[in-house]
Amino acid sequence: MNKLPDYELTPGFFADPAYVSALTEMGLTTPDSVFAFDRGADLTKKQLSPHRSRTCFRLGQDGPTVYLKRYEHPPALQQIRNWIDHRRRCCTSVYDGHLTELLEEAGVAAPKTIAYGFEWNGLFEKRSFILIQEIDGGASLEQKLPDCMTDLTPQAARQRKAFIREVADFVRRFHSTGCRHRDLYLCHLFLDKHQTLYLIDLQRVFRPILLSERFRIKDLAQLYYSAPGRAVSRADRLRFYQHYRQKKKLTRRDKWIIGQIKRKVRRIAAHDRKQGRPAPFESR
Repeated sequence: MNKLPDYELTPGFFADPAYVSALTEMGLTTPDSVFAFDRGADLTKKQLSPHRSRTCFRLGQDGPTVYLKRYEHPPALQQIRNWIDHRRRCCTSVYDGHLTELLEEAGVAAPKTIAYGFEWNGLFEKRSFILIQEIDGGASLEQKLPDCMTDLTPQAARQRKAFIREVADFVRRFHSTGCRHRDLYLCHLFLDKHQTLYLIDLQRVFRPILLSERFRIKDLAQLYYSAPGRAVSRADRLRFYQHYRQKKKLTRRDKWIIGQIKRKVRRIAAHDRKQGRPAPFESR
């Protein structure tokens, strides 16, 4: 079962027992050692908040490639918002893995958590981290869509329809848990070497009590927006929606939802144009 490790190796440091030897070999056994770690490839992006960092490295000599996410002194207001969204006081790193068990039960694969840890400074979080295993042979759908999405042969057309149904099923199972991603762009949907779909970057995933439909529309709009127009046709998008909703004929409610999705897509596009970024769904 894919869930957060509950073995406390040292105070504030929880690890999967299967990886304790590799973690010890690299000297990663305490929060202090994790935040002092300076090896690996720095993946921190300019748009990331200053309190966040990302690093990629191999765990041990023959271990898996892992991603280390570190959060240091996250803003108090953001922490409070997280507590409200998730309905419990917790550190930032835990939100990246606390729902993986629920998602797995629904048939939504997520990356494995190898270790995580945290430190508090009174009421608020001082720092926290999470170590996540790389998806074996994985690539995001933003990086590479299956060949059938650009191949025009009859065989590819059948594969194309099957793949669109697969993605629609995956997103429907995710939403059936009551969860909403809030950042559901194609860059967060991965295919591994066995062509199994994964959902990554779960830190913002939550289960809203109010406005659940609004956040569902936001997720669907982000998918629509990030699907490149040169590979995903209007017919593909409609096929996705119909399979997602398990309907052959659209109702008045469905047409309203589609209108809301497109309205949200236009807002995202307008914002990105101001930043000098092209809108993927408009690509030809």
